[in-house]
Amino acid sequence: MGEGNHSLRVQIMQAKPILALVLMQFGYAGLNIIAKYALDAGMNNYTFIVYRHAIAAAAMAPFAIVLERKKWPGMSFSIFGKIILMGLLEPVIDQNLYYLGMQNTTATFTSAMSNIIPAFTFLLALVLGLEKVNPRSLHSQAKVAGTIVTVGGAMLMTLVNGPALHLPWTKGRQYHQSSTNQQQHTIRGALMITAGCVSWACFMNLQANTVKSYPAHLSVTTLICLMGALEGALVTFAVERGNVSIWILRKGPTLCVVLYGGIVSSAISYYIQGVVMKEKGPVFASAFNPLSMIIIAILSSFIFAEELYLGRIVGAVVIIIGLYIVLWGKRKDEPERAQMMPIDQQMARMNGNAETLNGDSVKKVTPVECV
Repeated sequence: MGEGNHSLRVQIMQAKPILALVLMQFGYAGLNIIAKYALDAGMNNYTFIVYRHAIAAAAMAPFAIVLERKKWPGMSFSIFGKIILMGLLEPVIDQNLYYLGMQNTTATFTSAMSNIIPAFTFLLALVLGLEKVNPRSLHSQAKVAGTIVTVGGAMLMTLVNGPALHLPWTKGRQYHQSSTNQQQHTIRGALMITAGCVSWACFMNLQANTVKSYPAHLSVTTLICLMGALEGALVTFAVERGNVSIWILRKGPTLCVVLYGGIVSSAISYYIQGVVMKEKGPVFASAFNPLSMIIIAILSSFIFAEELYLGRIVGAVVIIIGLYIVLWGKRKDEPERAQMMPIDQQMARMNGNAETLNGDSVKKVTPVECV
């Protein structure tokens, strides 16, 4: 009975990161859809990013103070410099380029272009030593192949339409794009989104490196959002000089987008991402990005009555296969990495996470108790 419950608990712990990242992609997909409408309606992308991260910092700060105040590590100049750089890379550079690109294209196209993030993240992780690849290892080959398959599926979903699938809930309804979309500048938008994806990949690798040396996740998330709001405000003042009207936050859809983006897509998402990447690495987290495109395609068929095409369905299936390959490679790679870990690190990890089983109960054993 005790062994069975322990095995179930282990399976639940292994499933938690996957479930958290899937829910995070649902959050990103929802923001993509509502943000596109708000931007087309005249919301300024610069002030949106400032307000979004100010709200995120305000939402996370109480939790960081209450839950982590007694265990705050010392803040070194190096760590603080990384947090400043992270606030610039993702909240300012990536998101501004992302939303400027979205204004020149569509939400679906923007999400499709974002699927190059796993490839960029993987390459940067290799360069920075956050990801190890052994060409002779089947598991390492699976990680590389899975990343390629995932990106390939995203490109297939983007470039190949095929016959339309006339779904029952889209009959009699037609989604009309605005005049802004009819005059879109796809190439310029694609270049902006690509540059934003490179910045996002740099942010993920830097965050994965930072949370290992400063494990106060709530505090790091709060500081990233605060730095993003401050740096974003400086950029907004420089770009929109003298335009006071953009700072007026109107009630209705705009306010909802700002609140949703700040709480769900910044505060919660940054925290989840940091916690997962500390154990699994940046490549594992970025491999889930293509799921948002599948979610957006499905939601758009219901909300906007956009038609689904066979090519997109096939691309979605390929994405899921590639994601499964990456997850298999990462899961099988962890025991190998543990075996290669120096004996002193293994002992420290065992002492820090030692557990004793007493029937169905699990008790944490601290290093002092072990002595």
